[in-house]
Amino acid sequence: MRTTVSQIAREAGVSPATVDRVLNDRDGVRPRTRDIVLQVARALGYFGPPTGTGTTMKMRMDFVLPAGSNSFMRSLRKFLLEEAHARPEISATIHEIEGFNPERLSAKLHDLRGRTDAVGLVALDHPQVREAINDLAKSGVRIATLVSDIPTVDKVGYVGVDNRAAGRLAGLLLGRFLPPGRHNVAVFIGSLAYRGHEEREMGVRSILSEEFPDMRIAGTAEVSDDRDLAYSETMRFLQRGDISGIYSIGSGNQGIARALREAKVEREVVFIGHDLTDATRLMLLDRTMDAVVDQNPRVEAREIVRLLASSVKGSTEPEYLPRLQVVFRENIPTQ
Repeated sequence: MRTTVSQIAREAGVSPATVDRVLNDRDGVRPRTRDIVLQVARALGYFGPPTGTGTTMKMRMDFVLPAGSNSFMRSLRKFLLEEAHARPEISATIHEIEGFNPERLSAKLHDLRGRTDAVGLVALDHPQVREAINDLAKSGVRIATLVSDIPTVDKVGYVGVDNRAAGRLAGLLLGRFLPPGRHNVAVFIGSLAYRGHEEREMGVRSILSEEFPDMRIAGTAEVSDDRDLAYSETMRFLQRGDISGIYSIGSGNQGIARALREAKVEREVVFIGHDLTDATRLMLLDRTMDAVVDQNPRVEAREIVRLLASSVKGSTEPEYLPRLQVVFRENIPTQ
């Protein structure tokens, strides 16, 4: 079957109208967006079967991600493989690190030396990991961070949202959803070893102190994306009887939702989280969750593959910060 405009739009992360303008060579599209749409159209076979694959040796690209049940990471794995496989010149491998601790992560990076051309990773900001990244970069491997950045390492770029801005946005939503008056908020953190999670916490604290001085963060819980631990910590907060809002910085949202439903306060406690997944979609629909601050894993996968591939070929691409989008029950996008 012929590739459709809608398929190209979905893969490129743009509207069908934008794809139509590009394919018909009309004005009104930024050069970068035009390049992305044309690249996706070629990869999907819109202009006919891809040509020029020949017998050239493939570019080796590896992605190092945390293992586990995190729904966002599962989507990211899927889109990374899809994006890499759409490029005939790339051979991609996903490495999942159980427990995603610094020792295992740094050992995997050392193991990739001499076996790959480029590495994209969701990185822990830890001395061992920083040293392993720099050693790998010195060997000639191109490295890019994904979702959570480490600013001080030798890399070609970062692909992910501005996490401090994401935390401020979540804090703004809490402040606007809750009625005027004093309120206590509980903050759930995946892991402070992720700079991105640390930056989100900084963001929510800063906007609450600036814009909503009557709102107080009554406590934080580091739950390691474990939904059972998130459930027990939510019950602990609810038993205190003074929590009006919850901000979930990482994963574990299903555990939080279960506790809110069991306590029959899902319509009373304002619940803000991150990333539109199958699970958070259902929570929005049944009103357990009030809003999701979303980043697009499909676009992030596309951009990190593009960034790494260009670097291996000797060219440069600018870092890409995807736009933040707030999803409510009323504007959930179709799948």
